[in-house]
Amino acid sequence: MVDVVVICGSKSDQHVLDDVCQILKDFQVDYDAKILSAHRNRKELEDYIMSSKADLFIAIAGLSAHLPGFIASMTTKPVIGVPVSVKLGGLDALLSIVQMPSKVPVACVGIDNGKNAALLAIEILSIKYHELKERLSKYRSGNL
Repeated sequence: MVDVVVICGSKSDQHVLDDVCQILKDFQVDYDAKILSAHRNRKELEDYIMSSKADLFIAIAGLSAHLPGFIASMTTKPVIGVPVSVKLGGLDALLSIVQMPSKVPVACVGIDNGKNAALLAIEILSIKYHELKERLSKYRSGNL
């Protein structure tokens, strides 16, 4: 079963997607990675989110960074947003993610910091999967 869905809005965000996927692989977390835009593939993205059995979503987006909020508006599962530095040093994307309206929260990590998004996802999953908690402790101490 897929535990995490990682979605980026554009092929140009692939470098951040790769960082997320590498950490998830290192921790042996099942994931699915997609490139789907809330603007260009709205219906496909909507159908995918609604049918997903994953425990949480990681959404990678630059510019208006609409993707994390779009996903969060359709699910009650946790959504972690990763702002990408495309313009304005990524501040535009960061602010778009952290300024979500009340009742539609999106967690947010640092600009281009896919690794932390994956680690936050692992922390959330470790509530359910105790072996992840052990691996995370080893990772933080430099033993993984």
